[in-house]
Formats: sequence, structure tokens, C-alpha cells
Amino acid sequence: MIPNAKWIRPAQTTGDVCPVYSKQFSLFSSPNQSLSSVAHATLSVTAMGVYEASLNGKRIGDFVLAPGWTSYRHRLQVQTYDVTELLSSENELSIIVGKGWYRSPLAWPDEAHRQQKAQISAGLIALLTITYTDGNTQLLPTGADWSAYESNVRFSEIYDGETYDAAFDPSSAPIAIEEFDGPSDTLIAQQGEKITEQERIVPARIFTTPAGETVIDFGQEITGYVEVSLDAHAGDCVELSHAEVLDKHGNFYTENYRAAKAKFLYFCKEGFQTWHPKLTFFGFRYIRVDHFPGGADAVRPDIFTAVVVCSDLQRTGFLSSSNPLLNKLFDNIIWGQKGNFVDVPTDCPQRDERLGWTGDAQVFIRTACYNFDTEAFYRKWLSDLAADQYPDGHVDHVIPAILENQKSSAAWGDAACVCPWELYLAFGDANILRSQFNSMKKWVGYITSSTTTKNLWTGGEHYGDWLGLDAPSGSYKGSSDEDLIASAFYAHSTELVMKAGNVLGEDVSEYETLYKNIVAAFQETWPVYHTQTECILAAHFHLAKDCQAAADQLAKLVTDAGVQLKTGFVGTPYLLHVLSDYGYVSLAWSLLLRENYPSWLYPITKGATTIWEHWDGIMENGDFWTRDMNSYNHYAYGAVADWVYGNAAGIRPLDGYPAYEKISVSPLPDKRLGWLSCSYRSRHGLIRSDWKLQGDQWRYEIETPVDAVITIAGQKHEVAPGTWIFFSAVE
Repeated sequence: MIPNAKWIRPAQTTGDVCPVYSKQFSLFSSPNQSLSSVAHATLSVTAMGVYEASLNGKRIGDFVLAPGWTSYRHRLQVQTYDVTELLSSENELSIIVGKGWYRSPLAWPDEAHRQQKAQISAGLIALLTITYTDGNTQLLPTGADWSAYESNVRFSEIYDGETYDAAFDPSSAPIAIEEFDGPSDTLIAQQGEKITEQERIVPARIFTTPAGETVIDFGQEITGYVEVSLDAHAGDCVELSHAEVLDKHGNFYTENYRAAKAKFLYFCKEGFQTWHPKLTFFGFRYIRVDHFPGGADAVRPDIFTAVVVCSDLQRTGFLSSSNPLLNKLFDNIIWGQKGNFVDVPTDCPQRDERLGWTGDAQVFIRTACYNFDTEAFYRKWLSDLAADQYPDGHVDHVIPAILENQKSSAAWGDAACVCPWELYLAFGDANILRSQFNSMKKWVGYITSSTTTKNLWTGGEHYGDWLGLDAPSGSYKGSSDEDLIASAFYAHSTELVMKAGNVLGEDVSEYETLYKNIVAAFQETWPVYHTQTECILAAHFHLAKDCQAAADQLAKLVTDAGVQLKTGFVGTPYLLHVLSDYGYVSLAWSLLLRENYPSWLYPITKGATTIWEHWDGIMENGDFWTRDMNSYNHYAYGAVADWVYGNAAGIRPLDGYPAYEKISVSPLPDKRLGWLSCSYRSRHGLIRSDWKLQGDQWRYEIETPVDAVITIAGQKHEVAPGTWIFFSAVE
């Protein structure tokens, strides 16, 4: 993958200090070889950690946290940059390597884990190739002839933050290096989207808390880091702490970060300077200024800028309405996706976790594909899922799989089947099914071989309806029958294997028989349902003998609870779908527009700027739900947006026509919302569906770039592409 280059590393450990590797070189010195005779130059590079490369003091590329996070045992991405414009006659190539995801202690590490990570080398492999106009080539591969030094980055880890000493002189601390047999067979070309800096946000306010602390509020929870620009003296210290929320007294609150220190430490050089962390990131809205040159009185808003960092995804979906709280929910869902799409679809970006939880990924993927073009992003992550999948088909709870040997949970491991199918529906490329088909079959095979009851999934250990509000005291799992949930997803994944196989022209008769047997066993075992989530799964996956009756029971349970949802991670994504699909559109809207706890809008009344992990992460009295598991940027419940796109606005691909090659538009308006506007840029062009209440009539405006079947007020209309269609229909 990087020919002629050798892996290099420090000959002795550098501890927490990040090494910087260096190569000085001249262009070919013959009369015919000069800077003007360079045709092009490229740098191919990867590292065991995260790196930042520079040539002649100028940063190479805009990839933050390269090479990204993959299943490093199986796949390590290599980036290639065009560096032609950065060359001089005399040059110095420098590459700093931090711990990143490769070597930082992750996922609630114990001391043994920390020691294991500490023993991994800060390995680097790179090749600079300079091609001249006469066809000659100059190669500069990593090897023993490179140099290394201690860098200004004195400490950097994913959870704990970064320490940078701008006054330190790297040339004063050379490091002996050595070649070694690093990972070579696992090197792959860049597959996912690069991570880049996005928006830059200035402080909304600076204030002093009741505890006397100086705090900066950026007004929006983000994932990224803070950049400081200031005049200072050498040795002056800037120390910042990060937080998502304030406590009910208005004080800075970090207990929910758990063991993650999330610290920013910068030791200044002399004069004016600008700096931000290079090799880590934070999830935060607030920063506390723990130390600053000149003290609290010198803290000014123009010194601090919050820099948003996430995977470089193109926005494709937009929602807006007449309801300001609903618009804020739409905005929060977008921010939640950006904050958790940092190369891997993580659960949260701030505490000592930040892992690619499969359950969160599969419930949100349809919304994610409406909001952004996520095809390459998910392809890369699904390749890691397949690489980390065990020979028996078992899928770990998180991908990349750093929680090894965890028992697979229903609705989490099912990401192996759900995510490829949703990508195919959204973007239409059957190759995603082809590349994941074996993984999909292996997952269904794992359930079949591990269950204790034929044609059902029983006897496993599951997360149940995680964080369901009907959970018994002391439980996080909700009250729904875990075997019912598992068996429902067994049926769902089996059906998706059948559908994928049909697209690919595979023989899926075995799975067709299995699916029929699962449905029959499900109906015999669970003729009645006891919770909202049980009703939802039975109806949504078409497993109940009478799906309408299951939906009727769901509506009654919701109404009897005071028009409240009681669902968790498993039931919530499908809740509004079942209600609207079976005739309870108004009740679905009542849940979405509800402002009191529990609801999607309640957190907004408490100041949320992203999606919360818990419906009551901040309770009505201002207390916190818990201190140990309370993320305020946890995108899963944002899955409700797919109902708004696909049901409320009514934009869906017509059955059998993935990627919106042909569409169905069947809006579901509600008088409590005066208007709703939705646009989605599909692979075939921009689709728009707007509705507005005018007097006692609904006015619909549909823009379609493809053939469409539009259903308005129960009437179907077949529409050709390339036209605007206007309807006014009496309710």
C-alpha cells in the first residue's frame, strides 16, 4: 500500500509526549531538475494513532484526526495528499503522531487496559513521491534515515484532552528511532469521509457562576475544540475545562463526563499566538476558564472560538414548520448527528465512551440518510462491522469492536442487516448489499444457532427496550419482554436478508421458510401484548395476527397514559409510524407536539441544543436524572425526524425503486401546525413537499424530479418528473 516505506517508531517510549517525525530533503539538483520542473508531488501516510503532517511549516490537507477510526486489527486507512504547491528547493516534512483512538485508553479502562495501550508504539509509515516533468521520480519513504523529536504536544488522549507547550523547542529533545514490522497487510485506501473543521462559533456570553467561576457559553453544544488567540508571555498558562450543561444553581457541571478529564492546557510562547488542540476533540457547550494570563478580568469573547469538527458530509435534508419548538427539534437533530458523526456513528462525544454503538446506529440511520449524504460514511463503518464480526456471526455492541466478547443484543447486532438495507433504499447501490450480504446472513445464522427455542430468539442477554420509561425500579431496560423484542428483530433481520437476496438474485428460499416459521412461532408465543413497545414491534414488523388490533392497543396505552410515550431505544423510533400507519395520525402529532415531559420537545424547554440520552436528563425540578449515564448529545431519539420526512411531509421511495428513482408523496397535515416545509436532495434531484393551512383548506406544493404517486386527501395522482404540482384540498 505504501511501497518502499518502513514503519518507524521511537526506540524508547516517549510516555505521554507525542513524537514528531521529520525528514529534510532537497529537490534533485541537476540543471534540469528544479522547483519549476516538478510535475506533481504526493504524500501517502498513516499512523498508529492520529497524525498531523506539515511541509515547510504549512499544514498538509484539512483532514482532522487522520487516519480516522477503523477496526485497526483488520483495516487501517492510508491518506494521499497532493503537496505540489507546498514544495521549495529545500524542504522539511514533519509529521506529529498522537495517541488518538489507536492508543488512547477507551471505554472505561482499567489499569491493565491502560498499560496495554501504553505499550503500543507511535508508529508512522509514509512515502513522499515527487515526479518531475522529464519523468524522473524522487522517493522519500520513512525509514531509519528520518529524525524524530519530542513535540510541543506534551499530552494528548481522546478522553482526557491535550497539553501543548508553545515555548518548548523540539530540536532540544531528539529521539532515537527504529524501523519495525508494523501493520502492512491491513492497510487500505481511504474509504470513509474525512473529518474536517466546519463552523466556527463565537461566545454567546461570558459570566461568573454562583461558585465564582469564569464560564463561557457558546450557546450551542458541539463536538470539536476551542481555539484561543491572545498576547502572552512565555510560560503563561491557559487551562480550560469542558461541560455540556450547568446545574440548577447555574454552576459548571462535569460529573456526567465520568472519568473523562476533557482538559485543555496551553503554555504560551512570547507574543501574539493562536492555538487549538491538534490531536483530540471534546463535546461541550460551556468552557470554564481555570487559568488565564491576567486572570478572569482578562478573559474576553474575541479570544475564544469554538471550532466544530465532524465528518465532512453534504447536507441533503431540510425541515421547517410554523412551530418554533419543532424547528428547534429539527435543528437539534442536525447538531446531534454532526456531533456524533466523527468518522464513526458514536453514541455521545463527551464522556469516557464515544463508541460506535450499533443500536444507536441502526435506529437513526434512516434519519441520517435524509439529513446528509452518508453513503460513504456508513459503507466504511459497515466494512468495520463485517471485519469485526466473529466467525459464528456474533456482532459486538460497538463497532469498532473494543468491548470484545460481549454477548450480542437484539436491536444492536441487527445493525448488520438493518444498516445495509437502509443504505440501499436511500442511495440505490446494490453493491452495499453485495459487500455486506455474507455479514447479514452470518448474523441471522448466529441467532439461529444460539437461541434456546427454535424459530424464536430466547435465552440471550439483551438491552431490552433500553431506557424505556416503563422500566421497573432499578432497571434501565424497560418492561417489554426481552425475548419478544429479540424474536421480533430475528424476524426483521431474516426478512431483510430475503429482500437483499432478491435484489442480488440470490437463492433465499431457506430464509423465506425461516421467516414464515418465526412469524408463526411469534404469533403462537405472544398472542397478547403488555407494553407500548411490544405493540409497536408486533405491528411495525407485521408479526401480529391482527396488526390493526395491536395498533389499536398501542393507541389506547398511549391515551390511557395521558398521551404519553413510555418507550425506550427500541420502541421509540417506530412509535409514530405505527400510529399513523394504522389510522392514528392525530395521536402521532399529539406525541410529537407535546411539550411536557416526556416528549421530544420537553428537553428544548430546558435549553437543549442537541438530543438527550434521557427524556428527563434534566428533570422538571432542575435535578439531573443521574450522574453516571446522562449524555446531552445522544442522537438516537432524533430518529423521529424520519417520520417527519417520510410521513408528515410524505416523501418516500416507491416500493421497488430505491434511491427515490420513483417516489410516493402522501403528506399527513395537522391543524396544530399551520405549515410544514420539507426538501430532500436525492440521487435523482431535489424533492420538495410543503403543506400549509389556508382558511379551511390545505394547500400542497410538490416538486418532483422523478415519476411520483401523490396521495392528497385520499386521492391518488400519477405525476411525471420535472414539474411543480399544486393542490388545494378540503380537509
